[in-house]
Amino acid sequence: MEMIKVAHTLFAMPFAIGAVFLANRDDPVGSIELAVLLAKVTVAVALARTAAMAFNRWADRSIDALNPRTSDRSIPAGRIGSRAVLISSIISCAGFIAVTASINTLAWQLSPVVLLVILGYSWTKRFTSLCHLVLGLGLGLAPVGAWIAVRGSLLDGNGNADPVPWILGGAVMLWSAGFDILYGCQDAEFDRQQGLHSIPARIGVGRALRLSSALHFSMAGLLCWLWVEAELGLPFALAAMVVTILLLVQHRLVKPDDLGKVQRAFFTLNAVISVLLMAALILEGIAR
Repeated sequence: MEMIKVAHTLFAMPFAIGAVFLANRDDPVGSIELAVLLAKVTVAVALARTAAMAFNRWADRSIDALNPRTSDRSIPAGRIGSRAVLISSIISCAGFIAVTASINTLAWQLSPVVLLVILGYSWTKRFTSLCHLVLGLGLGLAPVGAWIAVRGSLLDGNGNADPVPWILGGAVMLWSAGFDILYGCQDAEFDRQQGLHSIPARIGVGRALRLSSALHFSMAGLLCWLWVEAELGLPFALAAMVVTILLLVQHRLVKPDDLGKVQRAFFTLNAVISVLLMAALILEGIAR
């Protein structure tokens, strides 16, 4: 579907796949079972992404029509009806719940919580500037959910809360929130005019970019913590260093008085970051 940006899936899918391999490291399942789990996780993430994106397009159809940057999207441009978009979101939600039910009980029980977060995000811009963190939370749940798919639990072997999936999920959350703030700088003036809430509209583009940098710096810190906590090796250490450099490059590209490179920073560099970390997590997962 035209409105579903497949490239956007690169923001969540690689972390979910990487988390599957990392979760499988200490108590590995057979190769066939792992392949089945990978397929189910991949389908679940794709369905969740489709549900969230379609619902966002439906919920924001009136806003998109007023914004010159988004007025050519499918619904305001008249290429697809709003009812069809909403139906596709509902079908994707049902499919997501069905897939999680086939994985394990905990994944199925938590699936409504995931949907509440990723669908609820579409409304948050109407009442809170923290909408970027809600988006980050939605994407950060992807590796946590993948961990549950493999382990069936968020506890370690001793019955205590396992910090590893939460650290990874937290890193994804901060990274996602940071780049969403950066992306939202394009609409700061429009958001103020329409009474919408976003961090760039609330505190200005310059300070929003600095906050985005702080979130990304914190994400780099969580990657270091993950490396220590999960006792990871050289592949992840090298990936984390390269990611930190790419984040610095991203923030060098975007300036308060020049947002022309936001698209490159948002799509290209972030896709590279997610795929790079996925590769590192896969290597760490199969190394033991």
